[in-house]
Amino acid sequence: MGDPYLSALLGWLHRLLGWQVAVTRATYGALADDEYRGLYVPDAEVEVLRAESPALPDDLAAQRAEFDAERAEIERRAWTAAEAGEESPLLRLGRLFGLDAFARDTIVLALAPELDLRYERLYAYVQDDVTRKRPTVDLALRLLVVDPEERLDRRTVFAGEAPLLHHRLIEVFEDGQRQGPLLSRAIKLDDGIVAELLGQGTVDPQLAPFVTVSRPTRGLDELVLPAGLADQLRHGLADPSGRFVLALQGPYGSGRHAVAEAVCAETGTLLLTVNLDRLVEGDLRPDDVIRRVLREATLRGAAILWHGIDRLLHGTEPSPWRPVVLAAIDEHGDRDGRSFLPVGQAWEARGELRRSRFLRVVLPPPTFSERAQIWRLHLDGDTPDEGTVDGLAGTFRLSPGQIRDAVAMARALTSWDGRTLRPEHLYAACRGQSSGKLDSLAHKIATTYDWDDIVLPADHMGQLREICAQMRHRRIVLEEWGFDRHLAMGKGLNTLFAGPSGTGKTMAAEIVAADLGLELYKVDLSTLVSKYIGETEKNLDRIFIAAQEANAILFFDEADAIFGKRSEVKDAHDRYANIEVGYLLQKMEEYDGVVILATNLRKNIDDAFIRRMHMTIEFPFPEEPDRLRIWQKVFPPEAPLANDVDLTFLARQFKVTGGNIRNIALLAAFLAAEEGVAIGMTQIVRAIKREYQKLGKLVTEADFGRYLPLVRG
Repeated sequence: MGDPYLSALLGWLHRLLGWQVAVTRATYGALADDEYRGLYVPDAEVEVLRAESPALPDDLAAQRAEFDAERAEIERRAWTAAEAGEESPLLRLGRLFGLDAFARDTIVLALAPELDLRYERLYAYVQDDVTRKRPTVDLALRLLVVDPEERLDRRTVFAGEAPLLHHRLIEVFEDGQRQGPLLSRAIKLDDGIVAELLGQGTVDPQLAPFVTVSRPTRGLDELVLPAGLADQLRHGLADPSGRFVLALQGPYGSGRHAVAEAVCAETGTLLLTVNLDRLVEGDLRPDDVIRRVLREATLRGAAILWHGIDRLLHGTEPSPWRPVVLAAIDEHGDRDGRSFLPVGQAWEARGELRRSRFLRVVLPPPTFSERAQIWRLHLDGDTPDEGTVDGLAGTFRLSPGQIRDAVAMARALTSWDGRTLRPEHLYAACRGQSSGKLDSLAHKIATTYDWDDIVLPADHMGQLREICAQMRHRRIVLEEWGFDRHLAMGKGLNTLFAGPSGTGKTMAAEIVAADLGLELYKVDLSTLVSKYIGETEKNLDRIFIAAQEANAILFFDEADAIFGKRSEVKDAHDRYANIEVGYLLQKMEEYDGVVILATNLRKNIDDAFIRRMHMTIEFPFPEEPDRLRIWQKVFPPEAPLANDVDLTFLARQFKVTGGNIRNIALLAAFLAAEEGVAIGMTQIVRAIKREYQKLGKLVTEADFGRYLPLVRG
């Protein structure tokens, strides 16, 4: 055995057991050699048991004194070696868990049968019971302590809160069916402690599915952190004892785990990560498994990262795990340990951690330049071009973890289609990081249009392109040019699209989203407004939180339903309606993405709300030249058009919007397909008739001219 101290103690124990055998024989005489001894109690033995404990014969008493002297010498040599830097695993165990010499000897007593089964038979013999192959509390006290009064004091070593049991180093259990006294209970050394003493220590098998141990190597300077945060962490954690409980606040991917690892790397500390989500779902006893977690951290000298602690701190249902985990965190801090609590929202200890130094650090979302730096770090030179990186950083407000995941997804996409990493892979991967929460709260619109599909006056097209330019160049304007310092809110872009139905408001929103590479979600305000006080605000809050996570453009159609002109407050309903509108405006100002409000009736929108918009674009009813361009674009190149189709006539005669023209072209195509002919004026004018009927307009000769017979037919 590689540990001289443990080897010496095992040899000492072996000789001490021989002495105990001699004591047993001296006490029982011929009864000691009875082949049925331990199976029954003969009368002669009863007399021995009734008699007062006899004094040891002089020779055995002298031998015992020699054993005690030998034990003291073994201890002295072990401490001398420890001071020279060669600490025994058993002595280290005692130092870590506060074990005195008697407790360490008890561990050796329990270790012996783990190494050699002969000790089981020896224990059965000296305990006068062939079924007692494990050492009992009584044997530990009788064998290791001579003085009867000291034995009474030593019983406290086997109390539940004493180190041996508190840290799950040993188990004291009933070795049989009956509930016996403490002295009759058996002692078993924990399997993990056996391996630790033998230099074969691994993670406790009971913890292996729930914990990981790592040795971080990347320090704080290697992370992309806000200016001054690394120094703040070093200053806040500066403590001679090294103890602290650090709450790292931020959403998924904000770098909470990376910061915990970096702090450990700078101090050369192992990190024990505990998956509380899996633990809570299991059927283990909280007190036992958490005690083992602390024991594992103490043995490894590791800090603990309590992954999933949010579930316990902010859960709606009380959990038996919460008080156990918080007590363990406090105890670990009191024992000069370190704990990291990754939390999604603010949490303060408020008396729940009384013995630890509690700190909370908020990890803010990365800035544009920080995101660009993180992109370059994870792409590791595999970047299509610098413009792509800047575009990704400026367009998608991803956390560091989401950027890491997006790069991994993009590389997976390249392996799928067999091409090198391209911008479209990265943009698709970024969209893939969008939170699925928004899909259940709003309708996702597939962006199928581009700039060539929309027909608007040049000035209006310029306004749409300015929206994209503002979002694309936010990094330069807000960061490099310093405008960010003057804007507490309003860093996003709130735009109003106003105009009659069918003039292209939704199409324009799709084009902006496609140009920026962002998802577009249409929000139905009627589904958000609730008659119950406070519910509308909750619904809006969920929408904007999900949109922030999804990096999406929010499109509120028919905004006049909620942003209509305000009237005098006559009752509580009017007052709460105004509160709801004010809350929506507040959320729009806080949101740093694009919000588009669309209305068919601009005059119904309150002027005070119009002033809160960054841009307002009026979508005009198309004039004849614009209608002609729309007619020219509405039929796909694959669609068969007859030679008699007169687009100029259609644009001049029929004053309809682009949305109406799209409906007409689609119905005409279906009519032509039914007849098995190319799309001609016959089908088109019939489709116009149906559109007029839908709009409630009369079919007149002035409109249809020579094509009126086709309509009537």
